[in-house]
Amino acid sequence: MIFPMKHPICLPDDVTERVGALAGPLLDWFARDARDLPWRHDRTPYRVWVAEVMLQQTQVDTVIPYYARFLDRFPSVEALASAPLHDVLKVWEGLGYYARARNLHAAASQVLTEHAGHLPASYADLLNLPGLGPYAAGAVASIAFGLPVVALDGNARRVLARLCAIEGDPRRSATQRALQALAEALLPPDAPGRFNEALIELGATVCLPRAPRCERCPWSAACRAHRLGQEEAFPQSSPRRAVPHYDVTAAVTCDDAGRILIAQRAYDDFLGGMWEFPGGKKEDGETLEDGLAREMKEELDIDVEVGALLTAVKHAYTHFRITLYAFRCRQVGGTLRCIECADARWVWPHELGEYPMSVANQKIVQVLQAGGQAGTL
Repeated sequence: MIFPMKHPICLPDDVTERVGALAGPLLDWFARDARDLPWRHDRTPYRVWVAEVMLQQTQVDTVIPYYARFLDRFPSVEALASAPLHDVLKVWEGLGYYARARNLHAAASQVLTEHAGHLPASYADLLNLPGLGPYAAGAVASIAFGLPVVALDGNARRVLARLCAIEGDPRRSATQRALQALAEALLPPDAPGRFNEALIELGATVCLPRAPRCERCPWSAACRAHRLGQEEAFPQSSPRRAVPHYDVTAAVTCDDAGRILIAQRAYDDFLGGMWEFPGGKKEDGETLEDGLAREMKEELDIDVEVGALLTAVKHAYTHFRITLYAFRCRQVGGTLRCIECADARWVWPHELGEYPMSVANQKIVQVLQAGGQAGTL
């Protein structure tokens, strides 16, 4: 099913006159200057899909090695669907935004059962897969299947906002509709995938947030923001809220044999399915040690004696930052059971690397492997 262009827009006269002539120079520039990226070779719907999911909120250079390892381990929809989620998360380990890996795994099973193992060549059906929003579904639809659907990420929105000097924050729905309409007006029906890629590439390599390289841009003559000398004034943005910081604790709990207790986060939780040294956020008015003891009781129903600080790890997520304080602990009461986690296990230190963990928890493992010297990372 192909969706019609549904957002009429009144373009400025100077841009309206050039709409039909804008796609060609952009595509010529893309053919000449596009980066040589692994997902642009041997294009199959599956390879395009995996790339688009990995590239969400993650830089290209970071994705490249993960993309190669992921396809080597899961070369097809069938291989991904049949693999344990544990294995998928382990291959994804360190890439962040782990809901993407869980959604890929769930979507592969859905493709297998509902579409005979073939990614659907329909924007509506793609949008129905877990983890595919309008951008990713549009990218797969246009790049893998040639459907005339736009795909706007942050880079593409920046290019379009500057092209027509569109006012308003792109995070607001009215501005999003204007940018969507402009993209639909520009999209060539005979090359939608290449156009979407070229627009994103232009934003990623030329039309940069700061110090854009306008001399290299195929649209510089048509760009209103450039002619106004106000490239960096677009897209406009609203004041951002201060990023909150939380103090979080983790228990490195050892038994008499030397095994270490780790827990698996609930699948519907933040970092769902990942393993960690259990603990949680310190509440106002309590010490780190008291907070950790409380969390261990609430999460695992055990009493722990909190000992020395092992290390403190600083880590930034998209919307907040943490300092993760890891303490050496020992169990002094209670019977281990999962109350607020998916699973919990006592493992030998050399087995820790077999479990997918977040970057912050991996740093605790590194300290343990280095001899457990306290410090701040």
